[in-house]
Amino acid sequence: MELSVHPSITNGRPPPPTNDDIDALSNDAVPAYRVAHHTPSQHKSAPAPPVVQDAGSGAGPNRGQNCKRLRPEEEERHRSRNSVTNMSSTLISKTVTPFLKEHIPSLYAPIGKSHNEETAKAKDPNTRYCYRHSPDSKCRRAADEAKMVMIQRELDKLSSADQQAITHVWSLFSAAPSRHRELMLQGLLQQLCFPQLSLVSREVSEALKIDFITALPVEISQKILCYLDTVSLTKAAQVSRRWRQLADDDAVWVRMCEQHVNRKCTKCGWGLPLLERKRLRNYTRQRQLAKSNPNGRVRELDDSHAEQNGHNLPGKRAHEGGSGESPVGKRQRTNVVVNGAKGHQAKHEPKTRSWKAVYKDRWQVGYNWKYGRCNIRILKGHTNGVTCLQLDDNILASGSYDATIKIWNIDTGEEIRTLRGHQAGIRALQFDDSKLISGSLDNTIKIWNWHTGECISTLQGHTDGVISVHFEAQLLASGSMDKSVKIFDFNSKETFCLKGHSDWVNCTRLDIPSRTVMSASDDTTIKMWDLDSQTVIRTFEGHVGHVQQVMPLPAEYEPDDELTTGINGADNSDAVSVNSGRSGTPTISFSQIDRAACISSPREDEIRGLYGPSFTSDLSRPLPPRYFLTGGLDSTIRLWDSATGRCLKTMFGHLEGVWSLAGDTIRVISGANDGMVKSWEPRSGKCDGTFTGHRGPVTCVGLGDSRMASGSEDGEVRIYSFKDVGSGSSDVGTPN
Repeated sequence: MELSVHPSITNGRPPPPTNDDIDALSNDAVPAYRVAHHTPSQHKSAPAPPVVQDAGSGAGPNRGQNCKRLRPEEEERHRSRNSVTNMSSTLISKTVTPFLKEHIPSLYAPIGKSHNEETAKAKDPNTRYCYRHSPDSKCRRAADEAKMVMIQRELDKLSSADQQAITHVWSLFSAAPSRHRELMLQGLLQQLCFPQLSLVSREVSEALKIDFITALPVEISQKILCYLDTVSLTKAAQVSRRWRQLADDDAVWVRMCEQHVNRKCTKCGWGLPLLERKRLRNYTRQRQLAKSNPNGRVRELDDSHAEQNGHNLPGKRAHEGGSGESPVGKRQRTNVVVNGAKGHQAKHEPKTRSWKAVYKDRWQVGYNWKYGRCNIRILKGHTNGVTCLQLDDNILASGSYDATIKIWNIDTGEEIRTLRGHQAGIRALQFDDSKLISGSLDNTIKIWNWHTGECISTLQGHTDGVISVHFEAQLLASGSMDKSVKIFDFNSKETFCLKGHSDWVNCTRLDIPSRTVMSASDDTTIKMWDLDSQTVIRTFEGHVGHVQQVMPLPAEYEPDDELTTGINGADNSDAVSVNSGRSGTPTISFSQIDRAACISSPREDEIRGLYGPSFTSDLSRPLPPRYFLTGGLDSTIRLWDSATGRCLKTMFGHLEGVWSLAGDTIRVISGANDGMVKSWEPRSGKCDGTFTGHRGPVTCVGLGDSRMASGSEDGEVRIYSFKDVGSGSSDVGTPN
């Protein structure tokens, strides 16, 4: 301590001490002063102090204590003085007071004060502060209260003379400028023992921790948090109140929702269901209706208010109990109504939820899907095998060989009504909010009002059993055992027939924007038809068994890169696409001639050219779905590229033929003759899980965001619910 407060050293040696100075030296400073005046010969003859051995080795019975820095001849004097000598007022006036007087004004005086030229020159005072002491820092590090209490407690144990001496040291260091502080620290570090160095290391490690999230602007902090995964983000919210405020902000979680909801994240592979698709469809439909009404306005209300005012569409699900706690598919829990009245506008404000709550609901459902945790409900009512079904929101429709169609309430498991009218088994059905269309082995297609059970119309045109129906907008496509595809236009009342298959047509799928239809047949081929020219665009060959299903994938779907580039066996040589001409001689598609062109990523104009002249001549015409899946009785599921005609992936897993497919951008499920339902990851083609329980072949499957349904020839419909899974749930899925 004496070296730090003594007048400066001149000519390399300190000035001779006065009597007052010597009296004021502490016991720790006396030997240091004397050692500084030893001659080289004295250094060589002097015995080595024991501190070197203790500090260097760190061993011994007292290694946790400070080492003994005094020579043996000084120990007696050290024992006689048990406290720091009281600093005389003369020493304070000569050393401490001038030092504080010189440096304190430059640190704390106002800028405009005289004799403070250094501070006055600083135009930006904040540039003179470090991160820790900047007054504008939002996370300026305050003194640790617990630490200060401990220091004060230890200080109170000392005598007043020791307290005064230690306080003067702190004052000197606090008032010293940066360069002086560094010199003091360097000198102190050279004198510290290993236990003291360990203490410094621990304290410095804690002091250097910077709360960068709080220090940075809000926008930058939120941008950083957007790069975290869900687990890391929830842990970050537990750091502090400020971190929780930033980590729970909608700006962060809306990005998380955009990255995972209704799609597979390309980084982590995690995908979450959309939920409440029907609510979204109604919202879109009502917005379009409001735009067509010059006096109408779109107004967003919660479910209970919409029902009280009678604005639910036919078939729309009633609010469950009116509690306001139903699952929400959008952040804004709304239905939309066309509001012409003014009285409702001021009373009811739309209810909102945080994006974190939206994500949490979907994450729980996704977690249950991944690990097969679900509640199972079995619907029994058909007297023969179930052949077809459709799952939509809380309504399920099923058709059977017993010639009936049953409408079920999924939430309660009750049968709502039974539709009777067909004379033979039902092989296909589809319904929306207002109508249900069914195809039967009695060669007819019937249109029903499924709310009342009334048969509205019967369509006749096929000469054999109808085993596939699919409608979209004003068009209806049907496939039949008579090997043909028929297209019905409800607006123009026209119909035409597409012929080209050589065996039963098991499945048809319309795509209204591109004006195309796809068909799968027992002749082991899949055909894509142009509805404008009524000709085949392309025929896809590759299956070695009857093709039972064709399922176009959403536009958002993108396969793995290795599938599109033909790596790891994705380039299936057994899958060939041909153009079917009217000459009757199939010709290999030009996309198969140049395999390199298929592997590379073509531009949009090149892709358009692969679909033929009908699309190149009309650049405004949307393209057909790029990717689609097919299932066949060869026990395989195949992923196809409709532009190049290539089979990108063959999925193996079922032991017997695949009867049915259903899917979205997150998962695909399949039902097969082996009595199993399998869940697949559509991007990679890997099987995620297997569900068993049916006592016969699974002939049909349906998929929702939080539910899955399967029908079998055992006459049962099994509902798997992955939402609100309680303690009575079971892990029925077998993860692969």
